[in-house]
Amino acid sequence: MRRGVALAVGIGVALLGSACGGRQKAPETASGPVTVTVNGLPPATDTYNRANFEADVKAFEAKFPNIKIDAKEGLMDPQTFSAKIAGGQLEDVFYVYLTDAQNLIAKRQVSDIGAHLGEFPTTKDYKPGLMQVFSDQNGKVYGLPDENYSLGLLYNRKLFTKAGLDPAQPPATWAEVREQAKKLAALGGGVVGYGDYSKSNTGGWHFTAEIYSLGGDVAVKSGDGWKAAFNSPQGRQVLQQLKDMRWSDDTMGQRQLLEYDDLVKLMATDKLGMYIGSTGDLANIVNRFKGTFADFGLGPIPDGKGTLGGGSGYMFKAGLSPEKIKAGLAWLTFKKNPDRIDADNAKAAAKGQPVGLPEPNVWTGASEQKLLAATKKHATIPTENFAAFAAAMSRIPVKLEPPNAQQIYAVLDTAMGKVLTDRDADVDALLAAAEKQVNQILATVK
Repeated sequence: MRRGVALAVGIGVALLGSACGGRQKAPETASGPVTVTVNGLPPATDTYNRANFEADVKAFEAKFPNIKIDAKEGLMDPQTFSAKIAGGQLEDVFYVYLTDAQNLIAKRQVSDIGAHLGEFPTTKDYKPGLMQVFSDQNGKVYGLPDENYSLGLLYNRKLFTKAGLDPAQPPATWAEVREQAKKLAALGGGVVGYGDYSKSNTGGWHFTAEIYSLGGDVAVKSGDGWKAAFNSPQGRQVLQQLKDMRWSDDTMGQRQLLEYDDLVKLMATDKLGMYIGSTGDLANIVNRFKGTFADFGLGPIPDGKGTLGGGSGYMFKAGLSPEKIKAGLAWLTFKKNPDRIDADNAKAAAKGQPVGLPEPNVWTGASEQKLLAATKKHATIPTENFAAFAAAMSRIPVKLEPPNAQQIYAVLDTAMGKVLTDRDADVDALLAAAEKQVNQILATVK
């Protein structure tokens, strides 16, 4: 699942994030140049973003001759990250998912950078909620946000039109999703009205988004620890509705136990009407499976009481000198600077890259206005197709993943898969069994 999101976010690096120039001053060093290792260098196969990154390094080192950037490929691999940080093998400035920041702070595996932020004025324009993710309870800061995303309802505008539905008005509630899925499935020809995941942790991921949309939770704080919270009316509604759509309505197709690429391919080939997704899915539909932006729409998540969101940022390895911290901050604020968004979007548009996908951005105030203006000015895709999603971003709360999310998602995959493959599945029993397992997982979280 995260790989799918990362593909999406990778486009955001080129369109919304990669920026240089700025108002910061060069950090002072005790003696001679400072070399700072960073990750995030795109692979050679990603020619567009790789070229942009290497150009940024060259321009940065010309602007700050006392800093050398030693860039490494890759972002964050959950399979190797813990071992690398325990062994001191991570870069000085390294990429993290938002959900991992607090754990790193609690384990004292990152450096406090707060004393140096005043030298980099653009950092004042980051959204306070995102900065809290990288801060401890005493207000000390250990990293900066880089990207942000949230989930909505992705739909096929061509199929909507064929089914007599208004492609400018995506369903606003789960009840409307269910009714419109019937009309889409009635088109025949193998068209699935609504699709969902239930394999490789993607089922648990979507269960989380869907229970958030109803105002529920997967896990909540309990004293010094956590406890499962999804054995609730909202969790029951998620599973019961899927079971009803699968077996009573017959709008979800015969093939189940689907994972990330399955729904992306179905949508790209006009065989799927709706599913929960993000702008990253749109990018994958177009870039990997030859779809066209004009054929798809994105609306807010149904019912809209909350949505699953996430993103990434960069943190600083524990034990760094002030010189290295300031060098790392200079690099990050050079790469991501609102004063360069207009030029970056213009370059992306000239290269045929998509500009204009709506995303929850990391900026507030004047910096956010620069982003919005540059996106509107250089848009290369039909932004009206995604206007409903963009308009709802400010009113729908974005909630992060639960602790130990991937382990929890694996448990919830079972419940999702069961209701989609077994007509006689017992929703209450599935929730109770999953609750017991998830509480065991959460018992390890402090």
